[in-house]
Amino acid sequence: MSRSITRPVLAGLAASLLTVPALPTVVVAAGLRAAPAACATPLAPVRPVAATPWPQQRYDPARLAPLATGAGVTVAVVDSGVDRVHPQLAGRVLAGTDLLDPGGDGGRDCAGHGTGVASIIAAAPHADVAFRGLAPGARILPVRVSEQQVVQGRESGRTVSADEFARAIRWAVDHDADVVNLSVVLYADDPDVRAAVRYAVDRNVVLVAAAGNLRDSGNPRPFPAGYDGVLGVGAIGADGGRATFSQTGPYVDLVAPGSEVLTAAPGAGHHRVEGTSYAAPFVAATAALLREYRPELTAAQVVERIIATADPAPGAGRGGGYGAGVLNPYRAVTETSGGRPAGAQPVAALADDRADPAQLARQTRRAAARDRALLVGAVVGMTAVTVALLALVVPRGARRRWRPAGPA
Repeated sequence: MSRSITRPVLAGLAASLLTVPALPTVVVAAGLRAAPAACATPLAPVRPVAATPWPQQRYDPARLAPLATGAGVTVAVVDSGVDRVHPQLAGRVLAGTDLLDPGGDGGRDCAGHGTGVASIIAAAPHADVAFRGLAPGARILPVRVSEQQVVQGRESGRTVSADEFARAIRWAVDHDADVVNLSVVLYADDPDVRAAVRYAVDRNVVLVAAAGNLRDSGNPRPFPAGYDGVLGVGAIGADGGRATFSQTGPYVDLVAPGSEVLTAAPGAGHHRVEGTSYAAPFVAATAALLREYRPELTAAQVVERIIATADPAPGAGRGGGYGAGVLNPYRAVTETSGGRPAGAQPVAALADDRADPAQLARQTRRAAARDRALLVGAVVGMTAVTVALLALVVPRGARRRWRPAGPA
């Protein structure tokens, strides 16, 4: 889970200069279950910034908006809850569930983690705010399982047990989630969690999980990212290189922005954060775009397409922590053939002949212009040939006194 220091300033829609160091979100085997009446740990502060965040420069949502926004798609965020009061999330967060405090609907976020993850997916455009989500038309289904964070170097906060985490995944699937974002990490192969993952995969749900932030602390195998059928996501920085904390291994399918990422903070305002937790929702948002734009694709085909359309990475593939490469949402939505990065599996869906409408319009205009040019060229050519023939034949006919033929 990301690190918080002091209570946030919730005045206005502004972004923060605070950088939240990378730390894994861990679902522990036995959580601390005493339920407080209010959040026990103060949240991190928020302060304004004006610059457009670098991931948004890389993945311009305005370029994707004419094609898809994630409308009609439900993305479950199994995390620390999602604050539905934030102006950029208002009206986009459904009633979910709370496995920490029974009776809750997932709308309380005592860590700020789930709200940030959800905002990367679905934050709406807002006046005077450069930040927006990649799939702002999607609806967020919050499933609260943790409030864990680090304050002044010490880990604090409750989490659910592994079997309750498994129940959270099943609950999301049973409540019509099309995509499930799992920015949480369990460093043990738990049979209940494994079965819940299989339950989701068998029901045509896309699962996206963080690859973990313990690269320099033993690089242990993370779950659910380590399970078959789950898209494991590592983190890169603004230079495209793997973030030093981002774990490496065969469970990393691709990478996305996870360093110096801007996210919404509970109530209002924004944080700067880092961690594979924040790389995963860029991929989950891309899955939402695909599930809207190409509803005929199965979850497996969505996963294959996202991997197959990744951009080449600057380093080695799976061994270097990049998987198939760097997420490219625009290619995932629009590309119809070819362009598969080395090492990626074929994607059956790429044979589909549906293309970007804007690209089709450009192709149509080019074809019409080409046809007009050919027609004009043909007319000019015929005229030139006719003039040349007349210049050759008429003088010769005059010399030979040619006349029209009379009746036979």
